[in-house]
Amino acid sequence: MKDLKNRKVAILSTDGFEESELTSPKNALEESGATVHVISLEEGRIRGWKDGNWSLDIGVDHTLDAVYEDDYDALVLPGGVINPDKLRRSEKAVAFVRSFFRNHKPVAAICHGPQILIDADVVGGRKLTSFHSIKKDLENAGAKWFDEEVVVDQGLVTSRSPNDLPAFNRKLVEEVYEGRHANQTL
Repeated sequence: MKDLKNRKVAILSTDGFEESELTSPKNALEESGATVHVISLEEGRIRGWKDGNWSLDIGVDHTLDAVYEDDYDALVLPGGVINPDKLRRSEKAVAFVRSFFRNHKPVAAICHGPQILIDADVVGGRKLTSFHSIKKDLENAGAKWFDEEVVVDQGLVTSRSPNDLPAFNRKLVEEVYEGRHANQTL
């Protein structure tokens, strides 16, 4: 297990996140020693989605207005259909995501999470995966899409669905441990 005790990771999410795609990476990072903050558009709590229904509420640690990319070593983008669609409508959320790429920091996105990467204009020429229904959207934005449980490209970790969480979490922890990727392109 990698020791992440000096690392801080942001999980950017809002209502409608796929429950396991937030809680499982958060637990894996915390078990490895990282400090993890849930960042959202508004204060309070955000509501998850599981098996077609609303599920647990998660407390928001900070709003986007109160944090900067400099505060964190890496970023996680959970999926769910509702969550990324809401986030990509926020210029602050899109700019926050883009700043991690600009500064060559690890970013991990699962399922529908990569949708916000399209709006951040950071998928062109990159290898990645996602939930199959957004494959064409990512390809149209210039991504090279692969049907694999986890794809890593210069610090960008992507997976298809909750079924891929074990592989996603392992690579996420590994990339956060490695830190900045000087070769990473925006």
